[in-house]
Amino acid sequence: MPRKKKEQKPKKSFLKTALKYLSLLFFAGLGLVIVFVMLIKAGFFGALPSDESLKNIQNNIATEVYSADKVLLGRFFVQERNPTKYENISPNVINALVATEDARFFDHKGVDPRSLVRVILRTVIMQDRSGGGGSTLSQQLAKNLFPRDMNSKFDIAVTKVKEALIAFQLESIYTKEEILELYLNTVPFGENIYGIEMASKRFFNKKAAVLKIEEAAVLVGMLKANHTYNPRLFPDKSKGRRNVVMSQMVKYDYLSEAEYNTLKELPIEIDYNKISHSSGLATYFRDFIKPELIKWTEENTKEDGTNYNLFTDGLKIYTTIDSRIQKYAEAAMTRIMANLQRQFDDHWSRQKPWSTNPDLLNTAIKNTDHYKSLKKKGLSHEEILKKMKAKNLMDIFTWDGLKEKEMSSIDSLQHYMMLLQTGVVALDPSNGHIKAWVGGIDFSQFQYDHVIRAKRQVGSTFKPFVYAAALEQGMNPCDYTSASRTVYKNLEGWTPGNADKDENVMKYSFTGALAKSINTVTIKVLEEVGVDNVIETARVMGIDEKLPEVPSVALGTASISLIEMTKTYCTMANGGSRIQPVYLSKIYDKKGKLLFELEDPEPKRAIKQTTAQLMNEMLKSVVNEGTASSARWKYKLPNDIAGKTGTTQSNTDGWFIGYNPKLVVGVWVGADNPAIRFRSTALGSGGNMALPIFVGLFNDMNKDASLNGITKSRFPALSADQLAYLDCELEKEDKNFIQKVLGLDKKDKAKVKEFGEEKKGLLKKIGDLFKKKEKEN
Repeated sequence: MPRKKKEQKPKKSFLKTALKYLSLLFFAGLGLVIVFVMLIKAGFFGALPSDESLKNIQNNIATEVYSADKVLLGRFFVQERNPTKYENISPNVINALVATEDARFFDHKGVDPRSLVRVILRTVIMQDRSGGGGSTLSQQLAKNLFPRDMNSKFDIAVTKVKEALIAFQLESIYTKEEILELYLNTVPFGENIYGIEMASKRFFNKKAAVLKIEEAAVLVGMLKANHTYNPRLFPDKSKGRRNVVMSQMVKYDYLSEAEYNTLKELPIEIDYNKISHSSGLATYFRDFIKPELIKWTEENTKEDGTNYNLFTDGLKIYTTIDSRIQKYAEAAMTRIMANLQRQFDDHWSRQKPWSTNPDLLNTAIKNTDHYKSLKKKGLSHEEILKKMKAKNLMDIFTWDGLKEKEMSSIDSLQHYMMLLQTGVVALDPSNGHIKAWVGGIDFSQFQYDHVIRAKRQVGSTFKPFVYAAALEQGMNPCDYTSASRTVYKNLEGWTPGNADKDENVMKYSFTGALAKSINTVTIKVLEEVGVDNVIETARVMGIDEKLPEVPSVALGTASISLIEMTKTYCTMANGGSRIQPVYLSKIYDKKGKLLFELEDPEPKRAIKQTTAQLMNEMLKSVVNEGTASSARWKYKLPNDIAGKTGTTQSNTDGWFIGYNPKLVVGVWVGADNPAIRFRSTALGSGGNMALPIFVGLFNDMNKDASLNGITKSRFPALSADQLAYLDCELEKEDKNFIQKVLGLDKKDKAKVKEFGEEKKGLLKKIGDLFKKKEKEN
């Protein structure tokens, strides 16, 4: 009988068992994920933003500074951003962004389920931070608004979940268009700029609303790696990335294949326009007003009670600057100073100022930060010099741009010591509005402001205050004063002279003395008026600086800032009223609410209107036939202009302050170290150094029809009485002085008459004799 088979127990299916455990693991894992998410939502790993805070998203917004004619001058910022509305963003940007970063953006609710699986597998489970690829634009916006803090691998998972939860919140609060607007206003584009508007202006010098397809693709392409695909730094890489973006646009039907084939061949063409703290128009001016604006923000509060912040609150600052005049002032300064520097370099080509004065360079070396830091380390003078003579590659300022040169620290110091500097400022004399401000030759390299910080001897630009004081005292401008030299024994034998000693044989009216800038006449007029009266006249006209109560003040020995001298000339230009320079016009908050508006201060009568009008007429002679006459015969300046040149001792400082009834412009030129200067007055005078900048500015303005109201302004015609008051020759022979020099008998009238008839020969003869006697003495 066959043996009966042992009955086998039915085996459990391995598959069922596996499924069972997998299910348990899945639900356990799902439960853990849910708990994990709930803990994050409950704030266990840090609080999530509330719906209310998301409705009031605040970003750091740059404050913008505008000219009076609404041209952007520059910005103050921590992060350079300028938000814009969705409707002001080109559809090309939206299409490129969605096609490249989140093709299903309009279909999901903040998180893309298809991408979520990839994120969980690669980023969360595999802890692969480069996995990426799953963040929607809403999640990226969450990341931009709340930057990640990932110090460990676990932080990655927490952050990703937070971003997903915030994305759901954002989608419930904002429309898709609003999310795109928020995203494009917060995303970084490198170079410390944020938002599509700033990126568009930086790289293409245009508004985001008018970006072309290929331009939009360049900017969207930068989002992957804004440095790597920077079109300025890496045009080839940028072009490749741009074409990838456009191919994505083809893939998702935002661009036709034919359009793509045409556009992909185009080269990268940018119009780079970086306006930063040290670039753009009116850099010195913006640096000057920054402390004033910070003070204003500290003294004014927002509706929530907190103070405004200049760098983050997106204020709109309107100034009195006229962008046209500012642009022409900067252009004229650049042209003239570059040419003048070449003259200066040629002038000193065979030797340097310290060749005969070694202490000049030695003192400068010891005053450098490099020398002082090495001295603190205990190095000897010889050891320091050895280090400072070591050569290195360095960028050096030149008028042809920064040049990389191999130089030592001492070489560099010598180079910069030999650079001429300048200051230029323009004011509206009717109200004190500052229209242009150029504080130096290049703000990025030289921050010292020669408009307001530098105080230099003003030379003959002070003389108008002497003659204004004389007119105020009732002196007759046609009373002639001898230009002969006088020895002032009570002032230790001080004997002021004139630049041209032949002028000593003449006598001058007020107009002639101003036109020819006769020192000796000015001192004699001051003596008659009184030093105290001259100083008081200068004070009421606008000089706030304490002036030395000595006769030499008439020749400009006082050190005064350019802005102070220029504002004082406004008193003559406007008919006799003192003004105060102003520069801030209006301040708005980021929503357009007016926070501040300038109220022009009332001008104060300083001198009589007749005095001002007579001074204007006399100072016109300086330009027409005096020390500034090169404006006419050399530079062909046609405008109705008054003004005064100034040249200080040994040609240290060159000045010109010129004006018409609508604009007063002050110019100073010189080296920062007063010991460095032209050795020739022909080169170092105010007429050669400063006047050409003024002329260049006005000639540029003359070509701009929109400025005709300023450039074609003319001084009011003088009355018949005023004309008669000035109806005299500029100069006459000083027969008394001639007789004195030649030892003539005053009774020898025939010989005196003979000299008078032979004027030309007389002047030369007397001048030569005067020089001879001066040498003998």
